[in-house]
Amino acid sequence: MNQIQRESLRQLPAMDELLSLQGISCYETRLGRKSVKSVVSDVIGEYRKSILEGNTSPISLENIQSEIEKRLRKHSRRSPCKVINATGVIVHTNLGRSCLAREAVDAVREVAAGYSNLEYDIETGGRGQRNDHVEWLLCQLTGSDSALVVNNNAGAVLLLLATFASDSEVIVSRGELVEIGGSFRIPDIMAFSGAKLVEVGTTNRTRVEDFKKAISEKTGMILKVHPSNFRIVGFHEEASRHELASLAKENGLLFAEDLGSGVLTDCSMLGLAGEPTVKECVESGVDIVTFSGDKLLGGPQAGCIAGRRPLLEKMKKHPLLRALRLDKMTLAGLEATLRLYLEEKHEKIPTLKMLSVRGEDLAKIANDLRDRIIDVAGDRCKVTVVERDDVVGGGAFPEKVLKGAAIKIQSSYLSEQKIFELLRANNPPVVGVAEKGAVFLHLRTFFDDDMDAVVEAMKVIFHD
Repeated sequence: MNQIQRESLRQLPAMDELLSLQGISCYETRLGRKSVKSVVSDVIGEYRKSILEGNTSPISLENIQSEIEKRLRKHSRRSPCKVINATGVIVHTNLGRSCLAREAVDAVREVAAGYSNLEYDIETGGRGQRNDHVEWLLCQLTGSDSALVVNNNAGAVLLLLATFASDSEVIVSRGELVEIGGSFRIPDIMAFSGAKLVEVGTTNRTRVEDFKKAISEKTGMILKVHPSNFRIVGFHEEASRHELASLAKENGLLFAEDLGSGVLTDCSMLGLAGEPTVKECVESGVDIVTFSGDKLLGGPQAGCIAGRRPLLEKMKKHPLLRALRLDKMTLAGLEATLRLYLEEKHEKIPTLKMLSVRGEDLAKIANDLRDRIIDVAGDRCKVTVVERDDVVGGGAFPEKVLKGAAIKIQSSYLSEQKIFELLRANNPPVVGVAEKGAVFLHLRTFFDDDMDAVVEAMKVIFHD
């Protein structure tokens, strides 16, 4: 250590000095003195390390205090928090996927605030099963004999493989060995479960004969996997569900499908065709179907499993189920969402409502919002309404776009990245799209009260 480093270290403020500063000490009531002290120690430690590594920049008490306060502010904020989705991606994984219907929110609040009959049979006064709250509803909506729910679809696939293929081979088309968001890979899940993957066909063409040739005495399952955002365009062929169901039945094998998004209603009426419903899969002869609760179904995060009763009874007895089970709040939200389907009140499910909004209706809303923003921002920014394509998200309908409308914001005072950053710093944060010198705020993914929040945010950003 040289003399310059020693002098720099001496200039670092003492812990007590920093803790006595009003801008830092005020956080003790929210975080506790011990936590505040820990943050101060981290910052001082980083400065000390930087000095020992040769950084000879002057020590500034103001900069140190600013960094400490920045971190304390971050730790003081509640997380997770409400975010305004202005991206036009309806099932946005990074923003929490589907938003719950008001009925589902109320159901969650009710069971969360007190005790519930999570595993209590009110009629008999004995112990109940948490799966009973949703099984009958799922059976009615999917046409299956039995149903089961776990914490997410990856868990559903894992439980499926662990129950029926832990020591056997599973045949999958090469064109369906996909990786989706969060590094979820079918081969990895399969290996973890103890199943052995058998790939058949080619990336773009897999026939039923390919599956037939791969069947051996070690085969335990034929698995069909939803390709999520991956699509093959052009020279393409795949075995149908009916063909695979017949092949599995002839050979005494289980035929399962990881459907992914979990469509419960026909979306063709919304101009979205190509995604099979869970009921269609069951009617095609699939023995077990797994799907997500928080994608196109429009409920909370869950892995739903529908299929033949004898098979699902085995899954219900697997030790892994306890590690994957749902909590009371998720079950309440899922049950309330399923009841809306049963009552055919699809318009109350935000995900389905956003899918159904017409582009011309969004343009009218956008025009009103533009006028309100101009009123508060004046001539410090240029605000226009433009046509923009929205997408479903969540791996569903990746080739389909929804004609929508967006607010386009440009400014000679601030770059698009700065506007993008300031919108994210708002309370609540507004997450839009920054590109080509402008920020775009898509209206399809707005809720009614989001409009006021966006206007207030723009007022702060472009104040005089």
